[in-house]
Order: sequence, then structure tokens, then C-alpha cells
Amino acid sequence: MKSKIGLIIGREYFERVSKKSFIITTILMPVLMLLLMAAPALIMMFASPDSKVVYVEDRSGLVAPRLTSDEEVTFKTASLPVDTLVAHGDFDAIVLIPDSVVSGRSVIQLYSNGPSSMSLESNISRQINDIVETERLKQYNIENLDEILKEVQSDVTINTVRTDREGDDSTASAGVSYGVGMVLTFILYMFLLLYGQMVMNGIIEEKNNRVLEVVVSSVKPTQLMMGKILGIGLVAVTQILLWCVLMTALAAFLFPVIMPAEAMNEVSQLQAGTLDMSLYSGDELAAIQGVSLLGNVGFILKIFGWMTLFLIGGFLFYATMYAAIGASVDNVQDAGQLSFIVVMPVLIGLIVSTMAAADPNTSLAFWLSIVPFTSPMVMMSRIPSGIPEWEIIVSAVVLFLSFLGMVWVAAKIYRVGIFMHGKKPNIKDLAKWIKYK
Repeated sequence: MKSKIGLIIGREYFERVSKKSFIITTILMPVLMLLLMAAPALIMMFASPDSKVVYVEDRSGLVAPRLTSDEEVTFKTASLPVDTLVAHGDFDAIVLIPDSVVSGRSVIQLYSNGPSSMSLESNISRQINDIVETERLKQYNIENLDEILKEVQSDVTINTVRTDREGDDSTASAGVSYGVGMVLTFILYMFLLLYGQMVMNGIIEEKNNRVLEVVVSSVKPTQLMMGKILGIGLVAVTQILLWCVLMTALAAFLFPVIMPAEAMNEVSQLQAGTLDMSLYSGDELAAIQGVSLLGNVGFILKIFGWMTLFLIGGFLFYATMYAAIGASVDNVQDAGQLSFIVVMPVLIGLIVSTMAAADPNTSLAFWLSIVPFTSPMVMMSRIPSGIPEWEIIVSAVVLFLSFLGMVWVAAKIYRVGIFMHGKKPNIKDLAKWIKYK
């Protein structure tokens, strides 16, 4: 029995890992993830905006002299009326500032010779707002009022300290944990659907070619189903483990090289506990924490370890359902109508994961991370927040036990469905097949 299942597993496994598409995606995905992380810095380095000349007609006489030119925009006082400039068309943009800009709410008219840009409009509105606010403050006749307002302006930075877990540097702020959790959840979501459908499509193809009818003469249907599921499951695990190795190598050797020295110095101070957090805003501190986690080899190994566990459990659980669907239909179109039985709980798990990542301590997040239909995605969204490990273990145990129960159900459908042709079954038919002895 073991040798027969082993032959099926080996066939399914080596047939897929030897494909060029598997090798390319396995190698390119970690590199792509690294490029996505480094993209903002690369854009800042190489994508400088084109400089634009903006003519200003200021009817209030208060704003134009105080507009500041920079690399993106050069302000010039309009020497001709706006209508004349528009008629000539020799301009990038024209700003018309009404005389009531300080005394009341006014609309600033921007004439653009071509498509405008968000950065240009933001630059102009920010400068005009600052100037108008300064002029309005002067009307209160309070000396140094603008300096007083700057001094009282508050930018509180929150540093979360876990009192229940001492010396644990694998957790970060809620924002960083949310981002990491959602990335892990989406990867798991793609794997469950992609490899689950691979099982279903493979069974449908072999059923149409009458291969299954030949194979089951020497192998029991349950053995054939489990061999196909385990073989394709090993492909998914192989890809995750290779990603783990590549991501760990990138974090340990390449990540410190591509990051600016100043950023790595801040990360080192954060890890040593010497970073003066009062000098940074909440967003800046979250960015430093995120870089610290991405360069933490121990954190990456731990995360990929839990992801591999829930990938195996989630895949086995859903792949048995996909196998039952594949055996019960004759074509992919009919399978699509039954696939909602599998896709809907996965989608619900993905949706709930967004809420669970934002607040991992709610009752809904806890229970849906235990229910096997949603636990792989919801639990992965909660793990980066540093939830108790007993919750993770309980979730995994329930998931694998549920897989054993699902195997019993799927095997009942599989052994009947592989011999059925020409009839599209419905849910009632599947229920009857389960009851057959």
C-alpha cells in the first residue's frame, strides 16, 4: 500500500517541480518581494519630477511674493492677463488667486496646459494655505503667534511594550503587524486556491482520458486520491521552503547592503534599545520597526515555520474537497459551479483576516482562527501580533483533525464519482454518494 501511494506521490511531485514555470516563480518571487520593498527608495533616487513653470496672477498682492520655487515648480509673476496667457498657450500652468483669498473661503483657479499632476496641485495648495494661515494669524495681533502654535503642536509617538512577554523582539507596532499579517494571509490564500485547483484539474483531466479507470484496477480509489493530494502538497511545501531559504539569505546578506547606512544605524539602535523615539513620528518609527523585522532572520524563520504548518493543514483540508469535486464532474465548467463550496469559506477567511489583523484579540478573530474552514488565513493574520502560542497549536490540531474527517467524506464521493460520466451532479447527489456503503 505504501509503495503504491509512494509511486503516485513521486509522479505528481516530480512532474511539477521539473517544470520551468515552477523554477522561475520560485526564484523570482523572493527577488520580486525584495524589489517591492526597495521600490520607494529606488523611485526617490531615479524618478525626479519634471520642473514646471507656473505663472501667478495674485489679485490680493499677498501670496505671490511669498511663493517658494523648488526643483518641481518655478513660480513667476504673470506679466500679462490670464486670458492672454491662455490664448498664447506658452505655459505649463497658471494660478489665479482672488483678492478675497485671506478674508474668506476662496477657490484658487489653476489653468493647466495639458494634464495636471497631483504633486503639482499639492505643492501649490500647501504653500498657499500656509501663507493664508500666516496672514490670518496676524489679524489677532498676538506677538509670535505662529511660533507659539508650532511649540504647542503635538505629534505623539506610541511605543508598545508587551508586559506578558519579556525579551520578545519578534513583535512590533500594530501597524507593522497588520502589514506583515496581511501579506502572509494573501500568500496563503493564493496557495490554497492555486494548488487546490491543481488537484481538481488534474483529476478531471485523468478522468476524461479514462486514466483513472485503468489505475484503480491496481490501486484503491482512496490511495489514488491521497497520492495525488500529497504529491501536489509536497510541491507547495517545497516552494514555501525554498522561499524561506532565499528570503533568509536575502535578509542576512543582501538586505543590509541595499539599505542606506543611516537606516541600518537606526535599526541597530532600535534593536539595542538605545533609539531616541521622541525624535521620530509614528510613521517613521513604524518604518524603522518594519525594516528591523525584515532583517531579523529569526523572525523570518519563525513566520515561515508557522506558515508552512498552516499551508500543509489548509491545503490538505481544502485539497480533499477539490479532489471530491474533480472526481464528480466531467469538465472544468461543471466543476466551477461546485467550487463555490470551497471558494466561499476561503474568501470569508480572507475578508475576516483584514479585521483580525487590525484587532487580533476579538472573539470573532479567535473563533474563526479555530474553525478549520477559515483558520489558515485568519490565524496567519494574527500570528505577527504575537498571540499566545497555545492558540496557534490548538488551531493547528483542530485543522489536521478536521482534515482526517474531510478525507473520509471526500473518499466516499471520490470512489463513486470517478466512474460517473455524462451527468452533472448537484449537492443532493453528493450527499447520496457519501451515504453509500
